[in-house]
Amino acid sequence: MDPYRHRPSSAHNSPFWTTNAGSPVYNNDSALTVGSRGPILLEDYHFVEKIANFTRERIPERIVHARGASAKGFFEVTHDVSHLTCADFLRAPGVQTPVIVRFSTVIHERGSPETIRDPRGFAVKFYTREGNFDIVGNNFPVFFIRDAMKFPDVIHAFKPNPKSNIQEYWRVLDFLSHHPESLHTFAWLFDDVGVPINYRHMEGFGVHAFTLINKAGKVHYVKFHWKPTCGVKSMLEDEAIRVGGANHSHATQDLYESIAAGNFPEWKLFIQIMDPEHEDRFDFDPLDTTKIWPEDILPLIPVGRLVLNKNIDNFFNENEMLAFNPAHVVPGIYYSDDKMLQGRLFAYSDTHRYRLGPNYLQLPVNAPKCPHHNNHFDGSMNFMHRDEEVNYFPSRHDPVRHAERFPINSAIIHGRRDRKVLEKENNFKQAGDRYRSWAPDRQDRFVRRWVEVLSDPKVTHEVRSIWISYLTQSDRSLGQKVATRLNLRPSI
Repeated sequence: MDPYRHRPSSAHNSPFWTTNAGSPVYNNDSALTVGSRGPILLEDYHFVEKIANFTRERIPERIVHARGASAKGFFEVTHDVSHLTCADFLRAPGVQTPVIVRFSTVIHERGSPETIRDPRGFAVKFYTREGNFDIVGNNFPVFFIRDAMKFPDVIHAFKPNPKSNIQEYWRVLDFLSHHPESLHTFAWLFDDVGVPINYRHMEGFGVHAFTLINKAGKVHYVKFHWKPTCGVKSMLEDEAIRVGGANHSHATQDLYESIAAGNFPEWKLFIQIMDPEHEDRFDFDPLDTTKIWPEDILPLIPVGRLVLNKNIDNFFNENEMLAFNPAHVVPGIYYSDDKMLQGRLFAYSDTHRYRLGPNYLQLPVNAPKCPHHNNHFDGSMNFMHRDEEVNYFPSRHDPVRHAERFPINSAIIHGRRDRKVLEKENNFKQAGDRYRSWAPDRQDRFVRRWVEVLSDPKVTHEVRSIWISYLTQSDRSLGQKVATRLNLRPSI
């Protein structure tokens, strides 16, 4: 037997999915969770291997959100929410916390134009007295997929063709034709808001449901919303081509020059809260990242304001080496069982350790601005001064102790260990509701963008028909209009 007969080569691909070690994978769509929702189990070797390989695909540029701009400022509490959370930085109106914010495009490389149709990142790092808290979100409140197992795949689909290095939408439409839940995010991406006029006129969303916990231990699901005080403004295709052709860094320049001129951008922070005991009242899973929470049922609650009043001092130090992580929470704020969020809790730290090194949290822009103490040191690029003789815990020679206990989400989790999909998908209603809320000219531009991508000759008749079906299920007239322009017959 030739031991090298099956050496790594696409010429020897198996007809089924396997791990890198060759073991069969019977489900490459769902992470291993407790029950159908989560949390994800660390024993899911295939998921950990898949994410770990994904986060090491590029160096030194970020795999996603490579193109970005940062600024510093403060967050000030304007409304009392202490009945909802024991988070110290939200303890009372008037409390201010220093922040750094990074805006970005998601898919394209570091030197790409800032006028490309693409989701935008909106990440905020709060330097609180209890450690750093990061809201790592986007300018859309939803995402294309609902299971972290598929994150490398969706990014691969949006990235350039690995053979030609050309970004091609037939790849996106092919992959997401298997994921009808993605249509809701397309209702944002292919809408006018898909190309923000700059970063100052852009909304931000935490996307995931987190949890707020008060001093009594009461838990609420929470979603975070950033609303710009100067309003939301976007560019249509002609203006984007004109602006991008003249200045590929227009949004970075606008942010920098506005702050330098004293025109400080400001956003209001709102939250939506939901009692976990009420989640069955909805026809969708509230922890599904492809869904929004209806504001007429769960209204926006004002919390505070974010003001960016200082430009960064060095682009590399405070933008390229700036690292956010949704796992960075503080007492009073915790995670939910959202499967996308659960996957990100591992992936972000892992990619930072790969891109910046194991001691990336010692970098000034990432380090907490409060006293902290642990035995995580040594390794590559360690520059913390330490003169201790004891590097273990506990020790009778070191008086350090456990911190005071604080409440976390203590809900009882039960379910069968399995790879499952969410039980309440409801993939089309919210996309249709959003489309019907627009004026006719805005609807027509949405239709035109769909016709453009579906007209690509590399989009097969099968994939084109699937998308017509999805569009029709979200809104019958929408599917009819797209089908008519493509000379197809809509069908469900």
